Amino acid sequence: MNVTPVLDHPVLRVFENESILCAGDLHIGLEDEMASKGIHMPSQTSRMEEELIALSEGSDRLVLLGDVKHQVPGTSEQEYSELPSFFQALKRVYPDIDIAKGNHDVGIEDMEFTGVHIHPATGFRIGEVGFVHGHVWPSNQVMACRTLIMAHNHPAVLFRDGVGNNMTERCWLRAKFKETALSRYAEVPEELIVVPSLNPTLQGSPINMDPGKLLGPLLTKDMIDLEEANVYLLDGIHLGTIRNIMVKRPRKYSRYGSDHGGD
Repeated sequence: MNVTPVLDHPVLRVFENESILCAGDLHIGLEDEMASKGIHMPSQTSRMEEELIALSEGSDRLVLLGDVKHQVPGTSEQEYSELPSFFQALKRVYPDIDIAKGNHDVGIEDMEFTGVHIHPATGFRIGEVGFVHGHVWPSNQVMACRTLIMAHNHPAVLFRDGVGNNMTERCWLRAKFKETALSRYAEVPEELIVVPSLNPTLQGSPINMDPGKLLGPLLTKDMIDLEEANVYLLDGIHLGTIRNIMVKRPRKYSRYGSDHGGD
C-alpha cells in the first residue's frame, strides 16, 4: 500500500492492488448559490474535469470523497446541466468511478450516472484503505483499515504577515488516532489523511486558527490527536504540526473562500 499526494494538486494517488486517484469536495453548483447572493463567478466544473483527466494516466479508478454536488436540499439547474457531462468525460479515462456520499450529495443517486458507484456516507474500503466523506461516523469495517482518507473539512492554513494581512493556502493533514477512539471502535486506522477541496474557489477552513472549527465526529469527539497532526502544503512543504503553527482568529473572517461554516 502506498498513499502519496500529487505534487501541486489537491489529489492523492493510492496504490492498493490498483492505481487509484482520490479527491474530494468538488461542490459542483456552488456558483449557482453564490449568484443568488449577488456574487458572480465562472463555473469551476470544467477546470476540475480537466485536472482529473490530466492526472488520469495509469489510473484504474477514481474515488471522489463526497460533496460532489453543492445544493442542499434539492439539485440546482447548474448541477443538472453540468454533472452528467462531467461524469461522461471522466468515464472515458477512468474504468471505475466511486463516490463516498457527502452531506451535500442528497439525491445524487437519482441522477443515474452510468458506471458510477455510489457508496453510503459511512464509507467503503479498497483493501487496507478506507474512504469516507467525514460528516458521519464511519462503519466498523472502514475503521478496521490501515489508512483512512476523508474530506469534509476543506483544510487550509492561515498565514498572517507583519501588517496584519491574512491569506489561506489549501493543505493536507496527516494525523493519528487517540486511544480514546478504541472506546467506540474495536480497531482504528494507523493514520488519518484529510484532503483539501478540489474546487479552487474554496480556499478552505484554517486548521491553525484559535479558536477554530473542525467538522465531523472523528475530528470533534476527541478521537484524533489534532495538535500533533502534520500539515503539508500542496507543493509538498511540511509546516510542522498544528500545535506549532497556531494563530489567533482575526476579528473579521469571511465565510466564503475561507471558513465554509459547516458545509
